Formats: sequence, C-alpha cells, structure tokens
Amino acid sequence: MIHDEQHNPWTIIDATTVYDNNWLSVIHHNVLNPSGGKGIYGKAHFKNKAIGVIAVDKDMNTYLVGQYRFPINQYSWEIPEGGCPLEEDSLDAAKRELLEETGLKAGNWLQLGDAYLSNSVSDEYAEYFLATELSQHAAEPEETEQLMIRKLPLKEVFAMANDGRIKDALSLLPLQKLELMLLKGEIVL
Repeated sequence: MIHDEQHNPWTIIDATTVYDNNWLSVIHHNVLNPSGGKGIYGKAHFKNKAIGVIAVDKDMNTYLVGQYRFPINQYSWEIPEGGCPLEEDSLDAAKRELLEETGLKAGNWLQLGDAYLSNSVSDEYAEYFLATELSQHAAEPEETEQLMIRKLPLKEVFAMANDGRIKDALSLLPLQKLELMLLKGEIVL
C-alpha cells in the first residue's frame, strides 16, 4: 500500500481540553483511526520549546546539571536545559538557560539539531546547541531548581550517555550527535 506523507489518515471527531496550565495542556480526542475504527487519542500539548546546551571548555570538559525530576521520581543528570516560549528566539533561550543553570556564558554557539521528544503522545519540540569559548559568571537558578553541577571530561559524558547513566532524551540526542560529528571529523573542538 502506498502512503502519502502529506495526508493525515486520522479523523478528529471532537477534542476536549481535560487539563491546562501555563506549561502544557492535555487534550482528549475522539477519532477515527487510519483503519476507520473509532478510538481515543490523548495528546500532551507543550506551550514552550525545550532547549538543551552542551557546553564544552578549552580542556574538553563539559557540564552536567543534576536534579530530582518529579515526573519520574528519580534524580537525573542532564545537559543544561529548559523551556523557551514559542515566540522567543531559541538561541537567546539557550544562552539564558546556560547562564541560569551553570553560570556560564559562551562566545561561540552552534545549533546541533532539533527533534520531537515523544511524538506518540506529545508535541514537545526541542532544539539543542553546542556552546564553546566559555567564561564563568554567577549562576541564576530558578526558585524551583535545586541543582548540582558536575564538570566532567566530554569523553566521560559520552560514555554516560552510551551506557545508560544519562537517560534524559534532550541530553542523549545532542550528546550522541556531537560524538558522531566528532568521530566523522565534521566538527573540531
């Protein structure tokens, strides 16, 4: 069977917002699925973009942020990351998040990529950046954040991503992409 990538095979009968706050809404859709059967589809709609930053210093160290993540009931080590209002420039948000969480400013920025983080249940969209030429300043964490910062060799952080010690998708995607770019010689740090 030939599929048209531009055609949406789902038919929405109706949709109801069942939860809404400043960051996300949950929408209950009554649908006809691609086979024509009736069903439901729940979607988490995110009101911000997700932003992630890999900061690499002149000695090939990078910075991880540790914090307890309420939704998974676990402590998590991640690259600096946060939310970006849809109307805000993503690079401006990346600069803000890096300073906020680590106290770092960067003289050089490169967008590594973008992705949907869990597109089977949400529309959360992410962009991620590489920051170099770092200088240290005072961190400015939000009141809800109790953060621990670790400065580690970039190779060790790649190993953490590859062996499962880092499980956060917004950290894994850019770390694995940067590692591949370095292996292929597409980028030199």
